[in-house]
Amino acid sequence: MTLLVISPDYASHLLPLATLATAWQSAGERVVVATGPATAGLVESFGFERSDLPLGRGSNPGVIRAEQQPAGEDDALRGFFAATYRGMVETLRFQAEARRNDLLWEPVDRARAVLKVIEQVQPDQIVVDHLAFSARLALAAAAIPYVDVVLGHPSALPVGDEVYGYPTAWPAAFRPAGDELAALHRMCRTVRDEFTAEWNTALHALAPSAAPTTDAFTEHGDLVLYNYPAALHNPGRADLPVPHAFLGSAVRDETASADLRTWLDSSDQPFAYVSFGSFLSARADVLSTVITALRSTGLRVALASGSAQGLPPVPDDWLVRPYLPQAALLARASLAVTHAGNNSVTEALTAGVPMLALPFSTDQFAGAAAIESAGVGVVLDPNAATARDLASAVREALDCAPAARAIGTQLRRTPGRERAYALAHDHLPRLGQTQAARRERAAHS
Repeated sequence: MTLLVISPDYASHLLPLATLATAWQSAGERVVVATGPATAGLVESFGFERSDLPLGRGSNPGVIRAEQQPAGEDDALRGFFAATYRGMVETLRFQAEARRNDLLWEPVDRARAVLKVIEQVQPDQIVVDHLAFSARLALAAAAIPYVDVVLGHPSALPVGDEVYGYPTAWPAAFRPAGDELAALHRMCRTVRDEFTAEWNTALHALAPSAAPTTDAFTEHGDLVLYNYPAALHNPGRADLPVPHAFLGSAVRDETASADLRTWLDSSDQPFAYVSFGSFLSARADVLSTVITALRSTGLRVALASGSAQGLPPVPDDWLVRPYLPQAALLARASLAVTHAGNNSVTEALTAGVPMLALPFSTDQFAGAAAIESAGVGVVLDPNAATARDLASAVREALDCAPAARAIGTQLRRTPGRERAYALAHDHLPRLGQTQAARRERAAHS
């Protein structure tokens, strides 16, 4: 049996998908990952086969830098970083504008490339990142069943009157003006409609008889799996897809290297793990303020500095590297200081670690609001918080440890990869069986 995993060429997307796929691998099944070249090493590290399938202009092997992106994408990345300095609404507006060009990159060509990969691999089941829109377009056009994995906050798949790109909740630290929010909502609706028109045009080119959609952002696969803890999800969000399930998290098995184990074992002093993910480490100004704040707390620190430049000196017993094995360190950490990206949130909670969240963009605001509501952390505005604010918030966040540990115990009981494997086999027929049935119906029609 063969599983095909389709992912954009971004490590932050591929890591949780590859982790889920290890359940198929452990069951003795073949796993093929279709993605771009930047993450080829990551695919190899999991022991999977790889099929080349770029799905967008940009890529991210783990730490993203503008100078490593293709022409045009580098300026877009610099524009995004600049927008984060101007605040929440400006960042979301910038991202809404960018969505006109980056989510459906060469959709007909990429969709046909996806179908070619499927023809070559002959998978029995397919797992797709929800944000791989061109891939899901191909599967919709060809009526091929698949598992749709929502890797971000659940609102990445809108329900009801939600509009893609407009956060469903705001942390208390953010108080945008009503007129700014109204303008942002209008922009997100406009982009939604333009995106849907582009989706329908491409769908018609691929499958002329296919029915168009009224909102392409609400399209989804035959089984929707949310890489998110049910304990953090707003129960008021009704009309979720049927069938769907909350996986909790997709935390990979990760072993610290010998030198990291030496650092971990060198002291019984609690430590904070600090990371702004593969993108937002570029905000060295905020990381610098975090460093200043943490120096006053008595905690040791393990800091993944990413692309940040010009950070202030740190104590000798701190650990600072561009990249750190996040899952391995969170297993021993007392606090996570994070941008509230979904991988960071789910991995911290699986380890039972409370958070100090500093959201900058996209669904990080809704994710941070959920952290706040569930009492598993504290949220501040990264553009407004001072070192004194952060130091005080660290102490508050540490008091959230019991709630975080309780959720972590639940999440560790049934790992997300095991749930994904069982659900996929329960709810979806083997693709070969589906194709055979389709051929039989065609022969008798």
